[in-house]
Amino acid sequence: MNLSLLAAEPAQGSGMIMVIYIVLIIAFFYFFMMRPQKKEQKRVASMLASLEIGDIVCTTSGFYGVIIDITDDTVIVEFGNNKNCRIPMQKSAIAQVEKAES
Repeated sequence: MNLSLLAAEPAQGSGMIMVIYIVLIIAFFYFFMMRPQKKEQKRVASMLASLEIGDIVCTTSGFYGVIIDITDDTVIVEFGNNKNCRIPMQKSAIAQVEKAES
């Protein structure tokens, strides 16, 4: 009878260790995957919110241009020295912003 009680005790302890491992794995995923992604989303949102006319932007496709007009969710970007090359695009297509020099 004493042997059966001793054999049952380690099973309860190993269950607790398994719960601790699961909690550690969830914490790992949060701190190394989800948290940096949220920080990046906040950075991009603040970058797009601070867009101004005259800023030089790089699009996600690698084109550089100057913002000439801004609406709620679109911008009109002028590419190159040709004044006829003005293209409306979504704000989400902007990858980098260089502020216009005052």
